[in-house]
Amino acid sequence: MSSGAGGPTPGPFKYHLELTPAQLKLTHTALRSLLDEVGGDQPEVAAGIREVLDKLPDEHAISAIRLDDELERDIADRSPETGPGGRPGRPEGDEPPDSVA
Repeated sequence: MSSGAGGPTPGPFKYHLELTPAQLKLTHTALRSLLDEVGGDQPEVAAGIREVLDKLPDEHAISAIRLDDELERDIADRSPETGPGGRPGRPEGDEPPDSVA
């Protein structure tokens, strides 16, 4: 069945994921580990994992991602505003509540 004008034919859902470099490396590593675990016991599952791995960047590109650096960058991007001395803190006027007895 064709959608005409050379467009894609209707088929299964397709998803677009935006991953950070750290997330990409973790995903690749997890899939490689899963593929090693599944091995020849479940050829259909292994084939599906290989299809996904084929869509990811090659081994050289993945190995170039420095996971520690990327995770530190992600943490820095998510950290709360800093307080006195450059330490994480609360914005002014946002004091913690008094303790409850």
